[in-house]
Amino acid sequence: MAFTADIRSYETSIVDRIERAIDGYKAQRALRATYRKTVHELMLLNDRDLNDLGIDRQDIPAVAREAAGLK
Repeated sequence: MAFTADIRSYETSIVDRIERAIDGYKAQRALRATYRKTVHELMLLNDRDLNDLGIDRQDIPAVAREAAGLK
């Protein structure tokens, strides 16, 4: 008769799951803060400065999402 041991790692407590959820929330919140800061800073630029950067004003949200690493 063969005996096998299951050595896979499982989360053993709800505390581990809660800590992971909190870490994910903090990471997402940091990305959103980067997005908001980027939008704010780009909106402060005039159209000429944006044009020098190759950015249209309507493209600011997309540029900020890319800079923050959001989808």
